[in-house]
Amino acid sequence: MTKSVRLKIKRKDNPDAPSRWEEFEIPYRPSLNIISCLMEIRKNPVTKDGKKTSPVVWESSCLEHVCGACSMIINDQARQACSTLVDQLEQPITLEPLTKFPTIRDLRVDRSRLFNDLRRAKAWIPIDGTHNLGPGPRLDAKTQEIRYKLSTCMSCGVCMEVCPQYSSKTAFVGPAVINQVRLMNLHPTGALNKHERLEVMMGPGGIQDCGNAQNCVKACPKHIPLTESIADINRQTTWEGIFGWLKP
Repeated sequence: MTKSVRLKIKRKDNPDAPSRWEEFEIPYRPSLNIISCLMEIRKNPVTKDGKKTSPVVWESSCLEHVCGACSMIINDQARQACSTLVDQLEQPITLEPLTKFPTIRDLRVDRSRLFNDLRRAKAWIPIDGTHNLGPGPRLDAKTQEIRYKLSTCMSCGVCMEVCPQYSSKTAFVGPAVINQVRLMNLHPTGALNKHERLEVMMGPGGIQDCGNAQNCVKACPKHIPLTESIADINRQTTWEGIFGWLKP
């Protein structure tokens, strides 16, 4: 008997359309990941019961567990489709879009809120022009090691998906944004604008909205110490609140 892979996919034709489930069956191959399954369905979009349907829509880019675009809920767990192997899953495999972001179509969601919050928190290091500024400040090895781990965040949205405080009804920026603020504040040049970032963290939707559920650190596909970042920004905002008025 030929082995097969069964998938149940939650589908939606547009943001305002009702959701529906469709089931597919594709031939099994060793080492299949979820993206490979979706590509196989796209070649011949026919449901398990033989009904012709539209190709499933999803988002992906690097296929190397780096870009974060292919986040979805797989068997009730938020994770990356490119690094999730069929051999490690129970069937039928259920695929659903992330629930904390608006669905565009099928498994593709709009993560604009995340990127807008990163902009609001000024999670970048500004430079003045492109002229030669000479060698930059040196970082000690310990800080380099901390920053490297924090920098692996791929804005995938998984930590937001599992966060009880992050929803369409709240303004909370979420653990990924807080982690980026810590990353930028740890850089000697980034620290020059640290007060601006901390003001955002002390404002609406900032660090005070974190309920310390700690789901984020368990779910992070990059194993970033998100709770450490949250605790560190908590300390920084406390000092900013006490002594921030002393800055020029």
